[in-house]
Amino acid sequence: MAEPAIELIDIDKTFGAVHANRRINLTVEKGTIHGIVGENGAGKSTLMSILYGFYQADRGEIRVGGRTVQILDPNAAIAAGIGMVHQHFMLVDTFTVVENVMLGAEQSPLLAKGIARVRAELKRLERDHRLDVDPDAVVETLPVGRQQRVEILKALYRGADILILDEPTGVLTPPEADHLFAVLRQLRDAGKTVILITHKLREIMDVTDAVSVMRRGEMVATRRTAQTSVGELAELMVGRRVLLTVDKAPARPAATALAVRNLTVRDERGVTMCDDLTFELRSGEIVGIAGVAGNGQSELLETLAGIRRASSGRITLLGETIDPASGRVDPAAMRARGLAHVPEDRHHMGLVLPFKAYENAILGYHDDPALRRGPLLDVAAMRRRAEGEIAAYDIRPPACDLKTANFSGGNQQKIVLAREMERDPKVLLIGQPTRGVDVGAIEFIHRRIVEMRDAGKAILLVSVELDEIRALCDRILVMFAGRIVGERPGGADENELGLLMAGIESREAAE
Repeated sequence: MAEPAIELIDIDKTFGAVHANRRINLTVEKGTIHGIVGENGAGKSTLMSILYGFYQADRGEIRVGGRTVQILDPNAAIAAGIGMVHQHFMLVDTFTVVENVMLGAEQSPLLAKGIARVRAELKRLERDHRLDVDPDAVVETLPVGRQQRVEILKALYRGADILILDEPTGVLTPPEADHLFAVLRQLRDAGKTVILITHKLREIMDVTDAVSVMRRGEMVATRRTAQTSVGELAELMVGRRVLLTVDKAPARPAATALAVRNLTVRDERGVTMCDDLTFELRSGEIVGIAGVAGNGQSELLETLAGIRRASSGRITLLGETIDPASGRVDPAAMRARGLAHVPEDRHHMGLVLPFKAYENAILGYHDDPALRRGPLLDVAAMRRRAEGEIAAYDIRPPACDLKTANFSGGNQQKIVLAREMERDPKVLLIGQPTRGVDVGAIEFIHRRIVEMRDAGKAILLVSVELDEIRALCDRILVMFAGRIVGERPGGADENELGLLMAGIESREAAE
């Protein structure tokens, strides 16, 4: 066994009645990429937060390079050579790349001198680790993949030899994820140690040297990646065999539930994001929208949900024609017509994180007479409804009074899905249904979506996971540059779909 970079010994942590980590033992070898997988709420992020100093363990020992260390805060972690790239980036959007990298590590009261030092070091790091980013770019103008590079550069600039990445591909396109993995391999080859937290088992198999599995707060196994499989890891995570394919009968589509005609949507800058879209969605079918993020899928969902105004076109929902350019349509009106919406970004659009779970469970449905007592909300009824959804969707921990921010990302996603699915909508719009969700929960969510289809619901699904689109959907529409460039049946060839997503017609590729 190589020299250990990190040793966690008998780490224990509780939050009230929740035992998040139970006597965890973990050894990470120096100069390797070590994956940590587990269901949402298994304790992965808590364990890494202890290693990075956000939390302190109730008991246990941390060794870095064979030496016992006390990590009481992130500054102590950085001093020990540990850096962390969070799932939700810790950047100041209005600062430049240089300003973000030097923030908190200025090293001089003269900022001009500090900026010159950072700029020189960034050039070296970018050259050595394939992390090219314009140092003078304002962060909010950068695509997500480059923002992530800034986070990695921040950690490396502070001298990190051990880098923790928490669900790093959850917001990346496939090409961005491929570039990230090339960067991680290069960092490993340069002697850095990488700890990768992800729920995507295929990524674990592709990029890691070893993988540890957590379940319900305990470390249940560590394997050399070359000596395990996706099936074994999934079973270790969940404690049972997991169905890794979507089991569904052929669709039985009925009448048209949603018709879109000549829909054009422009964003706040006046840029056309949806360009003359026309398609139909029928009851009893799942239609997927495939495409690289940023090709108009988000704007389409928001327009159909009544959040965004169209420039032109019309929508017919359950026989009623709606003018989406009129400004008289809003989400409440669309919900009243039988449409529900699971937004792509649960944090910015689906949840109010400081709210308790039972409060988020009724967002948008608070006028339901069953949830009111005269002019006031009936808190007892709200709790009962949330408790039923928590049980039905296996949301962990099963605590409806817990602040939503304290649930893992996958359990936050289940809160949103339960809220929208359990209102018995006729038409369901779903954006990124399994983003940040573990393999056991993915199986559950996919099964629930198919059950709704079989109950006669019309489902429009947007996902950047091409495997998910191919497995779940009965028809697939491909979007590129705001237009629908092709329609294919469910399970269509991955390469053909990929070419369409890149704006290349299959007949062009053959020439």
